[in-house]
Amino acid sequence: MTRQLLGKLGDSLQDNLIAGPRFPIAHKGVTLAAGSGYVARGTVLGIITADGLAVAVNSGFSNGAQNPDCILAEDIDTGAVASGDGIPAVAYSAGYFIRNSLIFGGTDTFENHETEMRKLNMHLSSSVDMEGGVR
Repeated sequence: MTRQLLGKLGDSLQDNLIAGPRFPIAHKGVTLAAGSGYVARGTVLGIITADGLAVAVNSGFSNGAQNPDCILAEDIDTGAVASGDGIPAVAYSAGYFIRNSLIFGGTDTFENHETEMRKLNMHLSSSVDMEGGVR
C-alpha cells in the first residue's frame, strides 16, 4: 500500500493586499450589515455605534462608521440577506497592507484614514515589502 504524503490542497493567489511581514497580522470577527451588497476583501470597515454592524468606512458618516476599525479579509455577498442581525465575517485588525489595494466607502481614499489606521496598528505601504523596510 502506497500513501501519498503530498498533494494539492488548493490555490493561493496573490492579491497585493498584504504588504509583507514587517508587522504581525491580527484577525477578529465582525458582523457586516445585511443588504450592503457585495463587500470585497480589502474593504476598510467602520462600526456603526448603535448596532455594532460593520460597513465600508466613510468620512461622510456620523454614526461611528466614519472611523476605520478593521479590513475585511474575505469577499462577502451581503445582498442575499435583506435584514436581520447581519453576516459574520473575518477581518484584519492589525497588519501591513498596500494602500492602493484598500477599498473605502463614499469618495474616501487611504489619505482620509491612514493616520487613524496607524493608531490601530494597521500600517500602510505603497508596495510589497519582503525585507521589512519602510516604504
